[in-house]
Amino acid sequence: MITKVTEQASNYKDLDKMPTREILENMNKEDRNVPLAVEKCIPQITELVEGIVERMKKGGRLFYLGAGTSGRLGILDASEIPPTYGAPFDLVIGLIAGGDGAIRKAVEDAEDSLEGGWNDMAPYRPTPNDTVVGIAASGTTPYVIGAVREARKQGLLTACITCNPGAPVANEVDIPIVAVVGPEFVTGSTRMKSGTAQKLVLNMISTSVMIRLGHVKGNKMVDMQLTNAKLVDRGTKMIMDETGIKDYDYAKFLLFEHHSVRNAVDYYFAHNKKEE
Repeated sequence: MITKVTEQASNYKDLDKMPTREILENMNKEDRNVPLAVEKCIPQITELVEGIVERMKKGGRLFYLGAGTSGRLGILDASEIPPTYGAPFDLVIGLIAGGDGAIRKAVEDAEDSLEGGWNDMAPYRPTPNDTVVGIAASGTTPYVIGAVREARKQGLLTACITCNPGAPVANEVDIPIVAVVGPEFVTGSTRMKSGTAQKLVLNMISTSVMIRLGHVKGNKMVDMQLTNAKLVDRGTKMIMDETGIKDYDYAKFLLFEHHSVRNAVDYYFAHNKKEE
């Protein structure tokens, strides 16, 4: 039986007697430990990103699996990839114990099934070009452990994001990412520091992968979807910045005409070159 750091007693006592300002200041103090813990994981995150990119270039996908908060964070990260980077909706797939209904409401006992995670992946027909990242703050979630164990047997690249050293899930994957953030401000509430650490790591993984796959040019999201006025305005200004166009309306016309910043900029330079 491992000693779960995530379940250890809070460093603070009598939270219910603290004034609001003190609660907030102490939470903030604890949160400062999170990026330092994540920093120590950069070598493992680097290895994972390189492995994902290599496999995606061969047609592979990235699966996130988790239960509760961990599962919701994976789904959040996966859902933001298509609009932000114009990638296919099924390139990064988030799965949660209990199915989509568990995103809003907990599903009893769903995370306790060793077969549940792999069963949820099965309809996607996983291949050795795919990568599975199991997300479990405790590192003991059967839904996650069973999935990464079977995935590893099937030749997929496997990783985990956990916050407990010596967590069982870390022994089941190729690349364990263990961000030890210490006891939670509210004892055992892993949606706090542990969840923040998981979110930071997920941001690092998906963003780095998208950059490496060419969805960012310079520092701009040149393949983002034009799903609202804010993004249209952002895309228009990107085109103006990249091309030197001064006419906002013309840049916006190019954006709508060519459906992405990348295509609009490529067209502009190709057209101007021909004109020269």
